[in-house]
Amino acid sequence: MRPLIGICSNYNMENKEYCLRDYYVESLLRAGAAVILLPPVKDALIMEQYLKSCHGVVFSGGGDIDPYYWGELPSWELGEINPRRDYFELKLAEQVIARKLPALGICRGCQVLNVAAGGTLLQDINTPMAHQQKAPRNYPFHDIVIKPDTLLSNILNESIIRVNSFHHQAVDQPGSGMCISAQAPDGIIEAIESREAPFILGIQWHPECMTDISSERLFSALVRVAKENAN
Repeated sequence: MRPLIGICSNYNMENKEYCLRDYYVESLLRAGAAVILLPPVKDALIMEQYLKSCHGVVFSGGGDIDPYYWGELPSWELGEINPRRDYFELKLAEQVIARKLPALGICRGCQVLNVAAGGTLLQDINTPMAHQQKAPRNYPFHDIVIKPDTLLSNILNESIIRVNSFHHQAVDQPGSGMCISAQAPDGIIEAIESREAPFILGIQWHPECMTDISSERLFSALVRVAKENAN
């Protein structure tokens, strides 16, 4: 039986729509998972039911996180924030970390995992290197260097890969129990992971949009660990 992976959906505040790009679902289906969308809610009992039903969670990409959650005032460069989504995903991530539930955070999702663990973010990247590509979503834009002896290096079996990039925020200080597992050439943190759980991994790029072997390995690894969690 396929493990059930929950994907946190976006919430369009203007149109009052729950939405998600199909890349996420298709990538997980190809990797062998069954998929359910997790709309952002405030009800703790519903969140609990989400967690009890899912064998793993994907925190999807999206907009900026309110810096209130890591104790900073908003900067001029802060983009649009989504209060409903922030509240839900940070609460859910806190429980995922506490329960050591298999999880993959993608772009914003990486940042959610870090803030939920008590870490901080750069509200706007201020380096000469661009991190918001003006190219198709599946185009590999820049290299990242993967640290040895990490979960990420074990999954990918590579020391350098090329990734796409669509973010202007990034992890600043890793949260409690988190460590850096990849960086861009300019030093910006591109991946973090838990030192205390078998599979809690946050990455700044969007593997769901890519078709390379590294992207496939990421989703396959999550599904494999989620399947073990289901047994």
